Amino acid sequence: MIPSAAYLSPGDTAWQLIAATLVGLMSIPGLAVLYGGLVKRKFAINSAFMVLYAFAAVLIVWMLWGYQMGFGVPMKLGPGILSNFIGTPGAALGHVVEEARANIPLLNSAMPKLKMPGSSLVYFQFVFAAIAPGLLAGAILGRMNFKAWILFVPIWTTLVYSVGAFWLWGGGWLAQLGAVDYSGGYVIHVAAGVSGFVAAWVIGPRLKRDRENFKANNLLFALLGAGILWLGWNGFNGGDPYFANADASAAVLNTNIAAAGAMLVWMIFDIFAHNRANLTGAINGIICGLVAITPAAGYVNGEGAMLIGLAAGAVPWMTMNWLGTRGFFKRVDDTLGIFHTHAVAGALGGIMTGILADPNMAEYVGIKSHPNVAVAGLAYGNPHQLLVQVFALLVIVAYDGLATWGVLKLVGMLVPLRLPQLALEVGDRAIHGEVAYDDDEDEPKQSRLVAGWSLKPEEDPDEAEIDA
Repeated sequence: MIPSAAYLSPGDTAWQLIAATLVGLMSIPGLAVLYGGLVKRKFAINSAFMVLYAFAAVLIVWMLWGYQMGFGVPMKLGPGILSNFIGTPGAALGHVVEEARANIPLLNSAMPKLKMPGSSLVYFQFVFAAIAPGLLAGAILGRMNFKAWILFVPIWTTLVYSVGAFWLWGGGWLAQLGAVDYSGGYVIHVAAGVSGFVAAWVIGPRLKRDRENFKANNLLFALLGAGILWLGWNGFNGGDPYFANADASAAVLNTNIAAAGAMLVWMIFDIFAHNRANLTGAINGIICGLVAITPAAGYVNGEGAMLIGLAAGAVPWMTMNWLGTRGFFKRVDDTLGIFHTHAVAGALGGIMTGILADPNMAEYVGIKSHPNVAVAGLAYGNPHQLLVQVFALLVIVAYDGLATWGVLKLVGMLVPLRLPQLALEVGDRAIHGEVAYDDDEDEPKQSRLVAGWSLKPEEDPDEAEIDA
């Protein structure tokens, strides 16, 4: 037997690989199955396929340049913020990344030396990067051109996701100001929610009849996906100390507390507002609880996790049911309400971290060569933490929104962002040549439509709908 390197802890390494696999399962099949079940059946394949493509495409981007942009040596672009704006692009394919502690220079001054191979860290961070565009896709299901999606995902991962990851996780300027994001409330969820909302605005709405009637084709399928997300989140938050330690265990417990609390609150709100609880609402509540606890999971105690979960069931419910039905938010067609379940919930969790972070919840305890790493919120006498959390949120919202708009405009110069009119009418058979549920009676009619499919989208889809 070949002995392990002296720095390596088999326990830490094993947990990191398990946690990464749990997070990977959240995308494939979790998110793909959730989306495939929640949409109208004519878009089931397309919705799941968008997640599947993103998972594969992001891995290649991550290995060739994305990981180093998020966690590598800073590019010296200038003084001040520019000196810690982004990591230097480069491949993470060789033996140079094999010792994780040698691969994150800025983090080495802020945390203990890691006890796992670099390959474990690279893969763990990849599954986080992969789920971000998958979440974003939930806002634009039912109308984005798949060819545009093929281009959008790698560019967005490079120019939006990797930048935010470096700012908050790679030792960049927001981290140096003191802002924290335990596991991606800002880097992943606010980014996906804001970017998805911008994309929904730029691409335009679904067909009028689809927007008015977009019933889930298989709610039990959606529940399966939601269940995979809930349990997969144990790896999402439990893996982020990078050690199999007490804080990882606390983060897992806090994750489940918040998810359960948010689901119950959402159900109660539904009962009072609509006189019934429904499964779709319960799924939204679960996701909001999971998202809101993500930036706080290892920084708050059980009481804090409970409060975050209760708030996560109430605030996104109100924004979705009140704000989402009025003004500009009503005009933007966010298919699955990603802005509310991810941007609002992620922002709420990040702000509440600045209030509820308990300094006794140290990430790294008992390491002689390094002091305990603790975060104290406003409730523990540190108003500065709340201020930097709010500032970081505003920065992420502004940058991600503007950058996503720019990426979409760039992609739109190369291929249409929107599906052609007949593809909007027919769905999967026109887009991919296959369907989730084969119906021989509909096939001849759909085939005739596909045969006349124009490659140019209608300027006003609501004025040119074809009766399918």
